[in-house]
Formats: sequence, C-alpha cells, structure tokens
Amino acid sequence: MADLTPIEQMIVKSMQELGATKDSVIKTADDIAKKCNRPKGLITNSLVALAQKGVIKRVAREKAAGYYLLQSS
Repeated sequence: MADLTPIEQMIVKSMQELGATKDSVIKTADDIAKKCNRPKGLITNSLVALAQKGVIKRVAREKAAGYYLLQSS
C-alpha cells in the first residue's frame, strides 16, 4: 500500500474494519466517511482514486453507489 495517500490508507483500513471485503458486503461513501470521521467529499474523491488504482470496486446502485475492497492485504 506504499503508493496510497494517507487518506486512501485510512479508507482501506476503515473498509476492512467495516467488513467491506467482498461484493456481498458493500458500503456507501456515507458509511466510510462516518467511520473515518472525514468530510464526505474528501472520501468520495479518494474512493474514485482508489477505484482507478484497482484497490476497490465501485458498484452502481439505485440510491447510492457502494464500494468494497478487491484485495484485503
């Protein structure tokens, strides 16, 4: 995880703690922002960056998109 920013590392750790490690357990940006205690906008931007890096997967849903980790290292 050396190529991740500190906020991205915090998000990955929070997602592991929330159990968002497979497609049957996905968490919204709101869930992750509450866990990290950071603004939702910051979390959302970082989630997009993490998805582009292939660390997490974004699942488009009717209400809010969900996210889960692809590699739980």
